[in-house]
Amino acid sequence: MDLPLYWVALIGFAIINFFLVSASVLVYYERKVSGWIQNRPGPNRVGPWGFLQPFADVAKLIFKEDISPTASSPFIHSLAPVLMVTIAMTTAALIPFARGFVIVDTEVSALLVLALTSIAVYGVTLAGWSSNSKFSLLGGLRSSAQMISYELAMGLSVLTVVLITGSLRLVDIVEYQNGPGAWGILGWNVFRAPIAALIFIVTAFAETNRAPFDLPEAEQELVGGYHTEYSGMKFGMFFLAEYVNFFVASFVIVTLFFGGYLLPWEDALLSALPGLKDSVLLGVLQVLSLLLKAAFFAFVFIWVRWTLPRFKYQQLMTLGWKMLLPIALANVVLYALFFTFKALLGWGG
Repeated sequence: MDLPLYWVALIGFAIINFFLVSASVLVYYERKVSGWIQNRPGPNRVGPWGFLQPFADVAKLIFKEDISPTASSPFIHSLAPVLMVTIAMTTAALIPFARGFVIVDTEVSALLVLALTSIAVYGVTLAGWSSNSKFSLLGGLRSSAQMISYELAMGLSVLTVVLITGSLRLVDIVEYQNGPGAWGILGWNVFRAPIAALIFIVTAFAETNRAPFDLPEAEQELVGGYHTEYSGMKFGMFFLAEYVNFFVASFVIVTLFFGGYLLPWEDALLSALPGLKDSVLLGVLQVLSLLLKAAFFAFVFIWVRWTLPRFKYQQLMTLGWKMLLPIALANVVLYALFFTFKALLGWGG
């Protein structure tokens, strides 16, 4: 369904603001979950149950002085955080939030997601280089090496999904997972390609620089990594981009492997309640289904942070090149062979 341009602009504005607000909510969510894991209360002073704490943090960052190193490259130094936020927000435009509710619906939207996540490395690298600081530069170099290493395995895991569904379009990938009748959630790609799902989830941690893959900003050894020389709202934009990135990554994981916006046993539900089909209520339920699934994976991102220690650099490279990449390559070759023989022998009609 082709929406008028003003509707696309309005939906885009709503989604951008949703992710801006969600970043603050995720900060609160992370602090509360971290407190629960560590058996402490977490934020509990600013506002009811400490809910206004992230908004107080934003106000603090707004009024902080913006300091740039004398020897830095001012334009690139200011461009890097803007680039990070822009890429994070742009990726969100490709996610189908419900049937017929997607801003950018192209035939190659899965490929565009991979392309945009690849561009994100430039923001971190430029931030490290433009600061003219050895700590920032090392953080930027680490990030570029890390993201390039894990993009290969991530791309191969997405290729497995493309082989299964026969499409690069995210909407088609979601709809393909709509298991008929009582099959329900067993149609999700996580059951069709469990190894690819696991590899994609692991590489998503590395691509978003989340623990245990947070070496680019390893504060114990690099002060603050690539954003050591940033302050005020420039630092706040990096902070915003990190939370938007891992939330968007949660949406992409759900879209590719966990049914996206589809309700559990949606086909059976629509058979029992035919009046629900193509209704506004179904659209609302699909949006809520997607949000709940993404919120669960946001919890997983936080949970892993307080469960696994940070990798050493050689461990990170070994995992990416010697383990994930060969497994992902073997996995995609096996699926390609299976579907080739299936087509040659005429299995499944």
